[in-house]
Amino acid sequence: MTDKKSFPFIALAYVLVFLFINIISQTIALFVEKVVVKDAADTLSPLATVIAMAVSTLVTVTIFLWTKWAVVSRNYIMTRPWMVLSWSVVAALGAIIPSVYLQELMLEWPDAIQKMVDEAAQQMIGIMNTMGGYAVVCLLAPIGEELIFRGAVLKKLLAWKPQHRWLMIMLSALLFAMAHMNPAQFIHPFLIGLLLGWMYERTGSIIPGIAYHWANNTAAFLLTRIYQDPDITITQILGSHSRALMAVGFSMLIFIPAVYQLNMWMKKAGKNYFNK
Repeated sequence: MTDKKSFPFIALAYVLVFLFINIISQTIALFVEKVVVKDAADTLSPLATVIAMAVSTLVTVTIFLWTKWAVVSRNYIMTRPWMVLSWSVVAALGAIIPSVYLQELMLEWPDAIQKMVDEAAQQMIGIMNTMGGYAVVCLLAPIGEELIFRGAVLKKLLAWKPQHRWLMIMLSALLFAMAHMNPAQFIHPFLIGLLLGWMYERTGSIIPGIAYHWANNTAAFLLTRIYQDPDITITQILGSHSRALMAVGFSMLIFIPAVYQLNMWMKKAGKNYFNK
């Protein structure tokens, strides 16, 4: 039997495996592109990036399921938790503007980091504008990331220190945010990670998290397709700082009741699920 003291290191190892597969997939894709395409650039094209992301996610999910690092079942969905899934989507939509606005208030980054941030933003725009971009970002990514960061990482952390569940949720959210490897987008995935971790801890299932994750990524996808400028802010979109604050307030009027309803419905769905 595995010693519980090793659980946090195992959880960290899961994250490293996730990152390693991602890096290897992109490296292979870049090598193939350079061989196939004459005068290819030193960075991946958007199409090659989409393919690499798809392969990385599929390989990672296959490995985690095959090794049973993460286990999936139909038990939770068989309880028909449609209200939980619906309120997960509403909560995701309500959280986007406040989270992005908070992120925009951060101080400017040093030039070296800002360059990396800008390159990542441009790469993401290219992905969103490429055929298959939606499938990778909005369908595969939510499934893969929830399976790994909640279904494997958080599950292991909760098994290690169940009496400190919120500390474990925070730790998993921190790992989730760091794994995105984009300092300018640290706050948004960290806050999302907290909510997704809470949802997983309450339900024992990654399905509500997948629904939330899908809605969040789909909204980001649509905004990126509409506004092609990676530096555009909520204030610029709405025309003034006061309108941006009003949008934040209105979004909170959606988000807070959604979380309340989510909490109530997770209690009901949770009782059905854990009593099976």
